[in-house]
This record gives sequence, structure tokens and C-alpha cells, in this order.
Amino acid sequence: MTSHNQKDALEHLVEAYDTMLKRVSDAIKKAEHTTIPALKKNIERARETAIEVGELTRDEAEKIATYLERDMHDAADFLSETGKEFKDWGRFDLELIEDRLLEMFANVADKTKLELDALARQARRASTYHTGEGTGPGTLACTSCGKKIHFHKTGHIPPCAGCRGTEYQRTTET
Repeated sequence: MTSHNQKDALEHLVEAYDTMLKRVSDAIKKAEHTTIPALKKNIERARETAIEVGELTRDEAEKIATYLERDMHDAADFLSETGKEFKDWGRFDLELIEDRLLEMFANVADKTKLELDALARQARRASTYHTGEGTGPGTLACTSCGKKIHFHKTGHIPPCAGCRGTEYQRTTET
């Protein structure tokens, strides 16, 4: 596969992340109460819809669903531990983040905050981000050298520019 084809494939997965996030956000907006099982079920539905309409292969949809759930866990962990607002999680000015994506992500995170407290504790154990995965907006720090990488929108995690490391942790520091 050429690097151009690889870039197209990565962009396809980034767009799929945004599409699946929108589907989850829309489902949560319709629900009166959101619980942890309901959030998981909405992510599963978004995954299955992406497969059914031919947007993604099963493997791609599984990866994106895993990334989406991981990011939701990370956001819930931040909200429950700090008591801060969702906009503080990404540590960016609202103008720098696409309003549509922020609104969808905030809707999911804010509406499920209380229900996700337990899920957040689990997320602390599984919040390592790896090169090759996708992620939503925010800042990741290399676990080897501490160099930070900033995502202003959904993106693909590259190797660390400082040390070529492949593992990151989300940070609220800029």
C-alpha cells in the first residue's frame, strides 16, 4: 500500500470515528436517562450501523468503537475526578475545536457523567493510547519522553516526534 493510500485509509477511519460519535450522541439526545449499559449499547448500535451501511469493515468498526469507548471513559474519568466542565478536558479554546464535534462529544460526556463514574475507574486502568489508534480532541503525552501531541479534532495517533515512542497518556496540561 502506498503512503497516499495509507493516508486515505487513515482519513477514512477518522471520518468513521466522527460518524459513530454522532450516532451515539443522537441516540443519547433522544434518551431521557443514560446509563452505562445504554452508552455501551449505543456504541454497539453505531458500530453495527457502520457495518450494515458499508461504511466500515467489521474489524474497522470494532477498532473505532473501542477508540470511542476509550475516549468516553477518559472524559468521564476527568469529569468525575476534577469536577470541572467538559470543555476543560481538551484544554483548548472552543474556537479551535470544531463546534459540531465538541457539541456531540460534550452531549455524550455531560449526559452520562454520573453513570460513568464507575466506568471512569475502569478507564484509569485502560487509558493508554497507542500509535496507530484514533482519538478525539485533547492532549496526549508520550509515556517515554513526555513530549505532548495536541489534537484539535479527531485524528490518528502518530509515533512520538521526540523519541519515536508508541504509548501515550491523556493529559490536561498544555
